[in-house]
Amino acid sequence: MNRIWAGVILILAGLASNAQTKFTLNGYVKDSLSGESVIGATVALNGRTVLSNQYGFYSLTVDSGMVELSVSHAAYATYSQQMQLFANRQQNIYLLPRSAALNEVVVYSRRRDVNVRNAQMGKIDLSINQIRNVPALLGEVDILKAIQLLPGVRNAGEGNAGFYVRGGGPDQNLIMLDDAVVYNTGHLFGFFSVFNADAIKNTSLIKGGMPAQYGGRLSSVLDVQMKDGNSNQFTAEGGIGLIASRFSVQGPLKRDKASFMLSARRTYVDALAKPFVKKESNFYGSGYYFYDLNAKLNYRFSEKDRLFLSGYFGRDVFSFQNAKLQFKASIPWGNSTGTLRWNHVFNRKLFANTTVVYNDYKFLFDAAQNNFEIRLASGIRDGSAKIDFDYYPSGAHKVKFGGLLTYHKFIPNVTSGRQDSVIFQPSNTGEKRALETALYLQDDWDLGEKLKLNYGLRWSSFTQVGPYTKYVLDDNQNKLDSTVYGGLQPVKTYGGLEPRLTVRYSIDKTTSIKASVTRNLQYIHLVSNAGTTLPTDLWVPSTFRVQPQKSWLYAAGLFKNFGDNEYETSVEGYYKSMQNQIEYREGYTPSLRDPEEEFVFGKGWSYGTEFFINKTHGRVTGWIGYTLSWTWRRFPQLNEGVKFPAKYDRRHDLSFVASYEKSHKWKFGAVFVYATGNATSLPQRFYIINGTLTQEYSNINQYRLAPYHRLDLSATLTPEPKPGKKLHSYWVFSIYNVYSRANPYFIYFSQEGSPYNGTLKVQAKQVSLFPILPSVTWNFRF
Repeated sequence: MNRIWAGVILILAGLASNAQTKFTLNGYVKDSLSGESVIGATVALNGRTVLSNQYGFYSLTVDSGMVELSVSHAAYATYSQQMQLFANRQQNIYLLPRSAALNEVVVYSRRRDVNVRNAQMGKIDLSINQIRNVPALLGEVDILKAIQLLPGVRNAGEGNAGFYVRGGGPDQNLIMLDDAVVYNTGHLFGFFSVFNADAIKNTSLIKGGMPAQYGGRLSSVLDVQMKDGNSNQFTAEGGIGLIASRFSVQGPLKRDKASFMLSARRTYVDALAKPFVKKESNFYGSGYYFYDLNAKLNYRFSEKDRLFLSGYFGRDVFSFQNAKLQFKASIPWGNSTGTLRWNHVFNRKLFANTTVVYNDYKFLFDAAQNNFEIRLASGIRDGSAKIDFDYYPSGAHKVKFGGLLTYHKFIPNVTSGRQDSVIFQPSNTGEKRALETALYLQDDWDLGEKLKLNYGLRWSSFTQVGPYTKYVLDDNQNKLDSTVYGGLQPVKTYGGLEPRLTVRYSIDKTTSIKASVTRNLQYIHLVSNAGTTLPTDLWVPSTFRVQPQKSWLYAAGLFKNFGDNEYETSVEGYYKSMQNQIEYREGYTPSLRDPEEEFVFGKGWSYGTEFFINKTHGRVTGWIGYTLSWTWRRFPQLNEGVKFPAKYDRRHDLSFVASYEKSHKWKFGAVFVYATGNATSLPQRFYIINGTLTQEYSNINQYRLAPYHRLDLSATLTPEPKPGKKLHSYWVFSIYNVYSRANPYFIYFSQEGSPYNGTLKVQAKQVSLFPILPSVTWNFRF
């Protein structure tokens, strides 16, 4: 370990050597109206560029003399200034939001070509304003639904909050909210995500060339940042929709020192349905609702120190009861997170962020009938600490390094119950615990006008620890012997190096070629026995039986801008190989055994090409994305060892997103999506055995559901604000699935007649979820 840090120090010392005629300009990029930090702003100084970090901090070192400073961001008007730089200088930069700018020419008078010039590959930033322009199901603005419209990102159909990136499963995406991992992203069994748009400041998706600062997943990173809170004035906003309402408030606690943000959301499906359910009904008292609460505080102690405290708490609560059967059930599940972060500026070139995170995900199923009770529980609880450093040794380098330590506690599946006075003790109560560690070093190196590198190395380790009892089993899974491990005693350790490299070569000022190669290790896994990411799916750790997933991802692309960067285009190709993929064995049914005894392991691979055209400004904006891809799996113990398409394999995936600003009063939006149907396994033969109809299934995922396609439209009406009125509001009218396409959710087989008289008919029938759904939402701000 000492050798690693010694090497880091030597590298940084070498990078730091500068001539005495160079000086450093550093500070924060902020929103001029709210005081919020601006993430990912391009700061350019005499041809050198750097992106503001996660907290808006930037630092650039250039030759002394007269310099030209330019700061740009997609959501803000460009800031430019000439200055004399003959000494180190600190300067905060305040950008005017694009929506508040009076003159469109001012907003777009400068070039915005970060997609061409940046060495990062496969990264897409979506502002909340962009996401709000996308028509939404029942008017609920949804971050996860918006990113699924990007090339290379697939949705699993309606009723699923999970998403799939370049052939990977839903568990292979690292989803973070203020540095806290979000294990369950869906409300209402996946129809909506847990992210309340009113509480979100920035969303970044990295689907290729993952930087070394991120790890633990194979496919992508979705980094979501909550608002810090308006430091200039108190504001409140909210909305009333068909199924949910939300309210947020933010403002300064001490001007220029401290601010806060508080946001809440709740559905009222249960309250709306209650008057229509008669008391004599079998389902009286049943219901469903979900709610979210986001909160954040920040305090600036000095120009060098700032503290952030943020948290999220969300729950889905489903209850069911049938009076005739004397049956009732309660199913609550959800996430709780808490994040404490300390920013410290050591000097003009070194920025540090120290983070402590608590994370708790729980799923609980309680049911009772007469004198019988059963309970199913699963979940994850994490405690983690990490430190990240941003170091700017010269204008040509931006170095990032740090480390992470996480303690995991897994409850993969605990089933218990009772019948009268008899208590059923489960045989799978074995909670599993683990320690995860990582160290990383990465550098964004500008070698000149033509060549730029982003390279890094990550070392990670994962150790299953006690208390734990390891059993030796025979072929029939009977216990023969056991080994007992005490608290924090190592049971099994995995680890390795994860190199990352991205290269950008500029052909000219508007055209570049990029290529990347990354190796990733994933130590925790989501194992599903169904086609959707329901909360009953299990998160399990790597253990002495379950090895970590591994992948290599190779990607290359051509990036080209047109019309003074009004149009961004790209073509990217990729190939990804994956080892130690996990599925349940054939014929698996839930039991009281440890779930990992039911797993089988194999490999997967995916390849494809993505096309993207994005119109960034003007009265009409939006994008077209198209992906042509193949995703395969091969398991020696499944499908007779023959490869089969993954359930999220789609040959064609097309999305069209457009927004038209007719005037300051009216704005219109449209979304059209088309995708090849999901792969599925279906019965292909039926037999009568002892008077019982028996099915013989096809090979795994041998069939395809019908293609999925849908058109959504929206219109936003913003009335002219009345003089002297502090309340501003707007209406959003939307239509989901305009032509009422009956998209397949699943297929089932109905039986009519009798096998004894030859009248038996078996017919396949399709279940669809949403026909045409109009909605209206009133939003306000004051």
